[in-house]
Amino acid sequence: MVLVVGLALAPALTACGADEEPSDASSSGDHNAADVTFASEMIQHHAQALVMVDLTVGRELDPEFQRLTEAIRDAQAPEIEVMADWLVGWGEEVPATDRDHVNAEHGDEGHGDLTELEAAEGDEFRSLWLEQMIAHHEGAIAMAETEKADGDYPAAVDLAETIIEAQSAEIERMQELLG
Repeated sequence: MVLVVGLALAPALTACGADEEPSDASSSGDHNAADVTFASEMIQHHAQALVMVDLTVGRELDPEFQRLTEAIRDAQAPEIEVMADWLVGWGEEVPATDRDHVNAEHGDEGHGDLTELEAAEGDEFRSLWLEQMIAHHEGAIAMAETEKADGDYPAAVDLAETIIEAQSAEIERMQELLG
């Protein structure tokens, strides 16, 4: 699974290389410790969500569930790239994002047990996945609320607002899918 995440994040992290200009983070400089914490922790949090999305690959999914997983991947992979660019521009380290690091750093509280999820099949997998992703999104919303309250970097505050709106809507969708 670590390899899958590494491959999924490779384009995002290589975008931070020396050949690329970081986003406007380095030119504005108007950021604080809350912005750095938000970007660092949300990169790891999004990576965990992508691990969960990767667990759906190769499984038979109903069309609505499939669209949801694709929407999560399509939103969060580019957000990782943007936040990594900010960290590079601020002279901060981009955090490791492999699954073991994420679990060791943040634990599995609110996420459920990925081992149980990996082993689940059919409707059990779908229900567990949705329940765990709802809890995961709730954690992201809490992190984004903190950024909105404490952050200085306008683009990070804007991203926090986007995360709150998008993930709140996705939670509603997931609750509907759970029935």
